[in-house]
Amino acid sequence: MTDSRLPGTRHPSRYRLYVDESGDHAYRMLDHVAHRYLALLGVWFKQPDDYTVFHDALESFKRGIFGPRPDRPVILHRTDIINRRGAFGLLADAKVQERFNNGLLKQVADAQFKLICVVIDKKSHADRSSPFHPYHYCLAAMLERYTGWLNLYNAVGDVMAEARGKEEDLQLKQAYQRVYEAGTQFHSHEAIQRALTTKDIKLERKHANIAGLQLSDVLAHPVKTHCLVHRGFIPDPGDNFGKIVVDAVTDKFNRQVYRNQIDGYGRVFL
Repeated sequence: MTDSRLPGTRHPSRYRLYVDESGDHAYRMLDHVAHRYLALLGVWFKQPDDYTVFHDALESFKRGIFGPRPDRPVILHRTDIINRRGAFGLLADAKVQERFNNGLLKQVADAQFKLICVVIDKKSHADRSSPFHPYHYCLAAMLERYTGWLNLYNAVGDVMAEARGKEEDLQLKQAYQRVYEAGTQFHSHEAIQRALTTKDIKLERKHANIAGLQLSDVLAHPVKTHCLVHRGFIPDPGDNFGKIVVDAVTDKFNRQVYRNQIDGYGRVFL
């Protein structure tokens, strides 16, 4: 790998992984599908090139729907969109809803990023004698794929996730640092540290208006549903907007380079 610290050498490409979840990490009500499966979804962009293009396009799209809101930016959050809360009350108008849906699909389809979704069956995982924290287990699996991709392309990167609360944030930082410092069962710490530029995960609140975190929020639930249907864990819910969103990102799934395989690389099941 090119060492960017040496004079006269080319700097490696830099990426950032943005992470959000669908589901919760609690071991409760595991007979209910809504609580049984936790998904961690990540998207990574080349920085600043591809990400700046996406950020600017997303802000332009939101301004076209909701108008200029410099002091109170509209934050894309799936539950707010579905329930038409706050600024999304405009979506009660069918014509505005159609413009929003079509515009959102265009943003998702045009953006240049890679996608990974890690899903864990908490009910099966709970049967282990000492089950891992499901969110942290998913994060370790995601970091393996992300750093593997970075090392394959002689690139480097970092990671950003949404802040979730003081205690949860502390645990997440510790989980990330464990992977960075010790590696995993399948990836050495040398390989992890060669790819990641920092031993600390970056955490940002939802109101910070981070384009990558908004994208991962919007994609997490429909991609999780797609993964569960793909494995036969839940019945196909039929045609809906979520399926159209997944169709728009299918070519962005992380894949095994030579076999073009998604399972185990872009769709990961624990």
